[in-house]
Amino acid sequence: MLDFILNPLEVAVSWILVQAHALLSLIMKPGAGNTWALSIVALVIVMRILLIPLFVKQIKAQRNLQLIQPQLKEIQVKYAGDREKQSQELMKLYSETGTNPFSSCLPILAQAPIFFALYTVLQGIAQKFAEGVFTWDQYKDLLLVAHDAKVFDVPLYATFLNADETPNPGSTRVFAVIMVILMTVTMFITQRQLIVKNIAADNPIVQQQKILLYVFPLLFAVGGVGFPIGVLVYWLTTNIWSMGQQFYVIRNNPSPGSPAYAAWEERKRKKQIKKGLISSESETETTNESETQRVQPKRKPRSKRKK
Repeated sequence: MLDFILNPLEVAVSWILVQAHALLSLIMKPGAGNTWALSIVALVIVMRILLIPLFVKQIKAQRNLQLIQPQLKEIQVKYAGDREKQSQELMKLYSETGTNPFSSCLPILAQAPIFFALYTVLQGIAQKFAEGVFTWDQYKDLLLVAHDAKVFDVPLYATFLNADETPNPGSTRVFAVIMVILMTVTMFITQRQLIVKNIAADNPIVQQQKILLYVFPLLFAVGGVGFPIGVLVYWLTTNIWSMGQQFYVIRNNPSPGSPAYAAWEERKRKKQIKKGLISSESETETTNESETQRVQPKRKPRSKRKK
């Protein structure tokens, strides 16, 4: 069953890879490691463009979950002693509001098979065993070209764990560690950006996201020592893409109640002032009146007044 899913993906991934390599070979050396590394970057760009509809669903799901948080709290409090009834009411609420709590995980889940397919293709290159389109007659010769490709004198198939099997073990280990660190840090920054800027501080989702903030980077940091350099290039590029894409969405379409939403409203207000649609003085007065309420002194008991 797994091969039934992965085999077509291996063909798709390797086909995009060799097509990108063919285009880049017009201006770069076909056998150079940089050419193959940029081919992997091109693969990421193509895949992420294809995943944009899932990303949009993820953003909508996160916004909907934040908007229905008050209702979720009411249900959790009302049916605190009845888990079955609580689950039924939660599912009913999700259905009525068109919210899918699992939609926020769609891009990650969708990338998992692509990751395994790319890993299999690169492992095949490392072992000179054809996978995907490298089994086709017109691409068989590219298998050895890809096998011999190096970035900073490090083969793309190399991993930190199999560094001793490469021509330069020391360089391989250093480069692999640098790539794992970069992959982990960019993943952490991407997750933190979402929590700090686009989720309200009192939102229960924050605690779940904080767990993921440390769990995912830790898992990838530990597992990264076994990833080929080519896969590390893939994940680093993916993280950078996600960071930029997420920054754009948070800035231009933030979730209500989040710090990013307050910043977005402030930018909107400044634009209106600049265009002369509103007065800066009147706006400031309105803001001050709403934010600075007069605190009335409490009436003390007569006994305390005498003292």
